[in-house]
Amino acid sequence: MTRHIIDKTPRNNTGTRLRSFLAIAREDGQHPATQKLIRRPADRSAAGRRLREFLRIERGRLV
Repeated sequence: MTRHIIDKTPRNNTGTRLRSFLAIAREDGQHPATQKLIRRPADRSAAGRRLREFLRIERGRLV
């Protein structure tokens, strides 16, 4: 029995595509917005957390 005309073996070119994408990304460096996010302080103020909780309750999400 022969194969059907539309039966094709899947190509595995994800490795080469990924390699090319990463090479381009490394050449360009990081976007300024990404650098700002990385350098942003990790801790947030207590006021921001409190506001977020008030908004959560206001929206009806009690749990």
